[in-house]
Amino acid sequence: MAAPQPDTLSEILVTSALPYANGPLHVGHMLEYIQTDIWVRFQKLRNRRCYYVCADDAHGTPIMLKAQQLGIDPEELIEQMHKEHKRDFDKFLINFDAYHSTHSKENRHYANLIYKRLHDGGHITTRLVRQAYDEQHGMFLPDRFIKGDCPSCGAPDQYGDNCEVCGATYSPTELGNPKSVLSGVAPVERESEHYFFRLGNFTDHLQRWLKEESRVQPAIRNKVSEWLTEGLRDWDISRDAPYFGFEIPDAPDKYFYVWLDAPIGYMAAFQKLCDQNPELDFDHYWGADSPTSLLHVIGKDIAYFHTLFWPAMLDGAGMRTPTAVQCHGFLTINGQKMSKSRGTFVTAERYLQDLDPEYLRYYFAARLTMDIGDIDLNVEDFVTRVNSDLVGKLVNIASRCAGFIERHFDGYVLCDRAIAEHPLISSILSERDTIAKLYWRFEFAPAMRFIMAFADEANRFIDERKPWNIVKRDGATDELHRICSVGLVAFAHLALYLKPVLPELAEKTEKFMNISLAQWDTMEMNSPKHKCEPFTPMMQRIDLDTALKVFAPSSPEARPASPKPADPSAKPLIDYKDFAKLDLRVGEITQAEAVEGADKLLKLTVRIGDETRTVFAGIKTSYTPEQLTGRLVAVVANLKPKKMRFGASEAMVLAAGDDDIFLLSPDAGARPGMPVR
Repeated sequence: MAAPQPDTLSEILVTSALPYANGPLHVGHMLEYIQTDIWVRFQKLRNRRCYYVCADDAHGTPIMLKAQQLGIDPEELIEQMHKEHKRDFDKFLINFDAYHSTHSKENRHYANLIYKRLHDGGHITTRLVRQAYDEQHGMFLPDRFIKGDCPSCGAPDQYGDNCEVCGATYSPTELGNPKSVLSGVAPVERESEHYFFRLGNFTDHLQRWLKEESRVQPAIRNKVSEWLTEGLRDWDISRDAPYFGFEIPDAPDKYFYVWLDAPIGYMAAFQKLCDQNPELDFDHYWGADSPTSLLHVIGKDIAYFHTLFWPAMLDGAGMRTPTAVQCHGFLTINGQKMSKSRGTFVTAERYLQDLDPEYLRYYFAARLTMDIGDIDLNVEDFVTRVNSDLVGKLVNIASRCAGFIERHFDGYVLCDRAIAEHPLISSILSERDTIAKLYWRFEFAPAMRFIMAFADEANRFIDERKPWNIVKRDGATDELHRICSVGLVAFAHLALYLKPVLPELAEKTEKFMNISLAQWDTMEMNSPKHKCEPFTPMMQRIDLDTALKVFAPSSPEARPASPKPADPSAKPLIDYKDFAKLDLRVGEITQAEAVEGADKLLKLTVRIGDETRTVFAGIKTSYTPEQLTGRLVAVVANLKPKKMRFGASEAMVLAAGDDDIFLLSPDAGARPGMPVR
């Protein structure tokens, strides 16, 4: 998200997609809520007035049928799920300002209000439709209760509303070889009157809305542009009884389709927050001329609803539209989709039985960027990253220094000007704005790399000065006091940088060091000598067997694969002098453009130190020009220019992969022109 500019924002309303109230939360769900919570916590550290609201998505046929199976009323089911969801969110440290339900008086009010305004504006129409009917169960089938072959790409086993393979949307009657999910038999068609939202009326508005560069990520923009080019069809917003939801005003036995009132749940949750906080004004945030920002964080699978239907509904109802929609990919575990049969369907509750929630928060943060690609949770990588970064690097700084401070200096840390201006502290503070910009842009992974690079630097500082040798040789010297004080002050700054990700660790740091980590730009200690409390361990290492028990409890195919034997086609070993002939450098792509007449080539302008090179790279199938501008890459800088019919290629960018290309990028902190060693 990039607009308005961060420094001009003071009031932000943030939402995540609503979890469906017919089952437990799993770790795949938590990816989105952790991502959003990190961003919101960062905004609050920057003194933004930022509110985070969400709700259970509590309507629809699946909930009605699930309640029937359990022999309870739907209201009882959604109330039970609401308590379980809120319990899991709290334990994962997701700090909602309001968590509500779409089955609420607030949601009914705004659903009716928006519908009436759309109706009065001429954006609602009715017509007879033929739809799937399950004769065995005596009911019309919702889109998600019919499966068949996608009418666009032919992919089998797709739901009746949209294809998870190609992203196409369609009517259930267009499916090939349709089957009822309830009975497994082919449904019959029956006629019924339905209500439609005339989405095409808003094509011009949606095109204008999409022109703002910050609305969505480039990949989503391209997809939405395709949908707009194909033309927008009327959207069926009604369902026939029996149905669990809100009845459409003046339309007996007709109910709002769940996707109409689900996003309105954002409004309902915020209205609940306003009712609890009289200083908040609903219209100030949702009115057509609102000066505030509205950000939706969602999975890429529901981009269609949030980038077409939702802004069109809001515009037609005379309300503000989203400032931005931030999408993310799915979570896989050891390369496998979430699956009960594979042992990779891990509920939030199951995870919490054996593992600390902050471990998952950090692991997700270390993997999340603006990209919408899927994220794989490899168990061995998860364990290694947590043990290395959090325990071996970060907390290790405090544990190495605290004992000396406690035993030899009565727990007092030096906080004088010399400590504040020490090169290590100055280095950490010099990148505060850089890390803030990365948080702002949802580039959490590079932010984590920056922070862990400073943790490495702090540990090297301690290693080089060897306080354990000083105390043996000279006792409790001022030098020993200053070395350990620098280490602890550095640790406190890093804990502040990580507070959006690790709020409990930040709280433990505050108690241990008697400081406040409430402001991003300041961390004040009360005197030149600052009293700390006795240090207690803050994090424990993860045992691999424990993690495997959680993420791959029973299925061998879900466990990390054994290392493969060496590739027999690998190239022969070379001497170092051969390798040294390569001049590998860090380059910055300052411009990227397609090459007319070339299917795979992009023309890149790459800055390497003080000079600029033209590079033709065969990466067009994996990257768009917009994704590359400003990106750092590894470059072979002393490759002889290669003449091509498009021009001369004066270097080579390094990448991995065969059909799918992955550019190799240096770690955070690298600069154009640096040698790659």
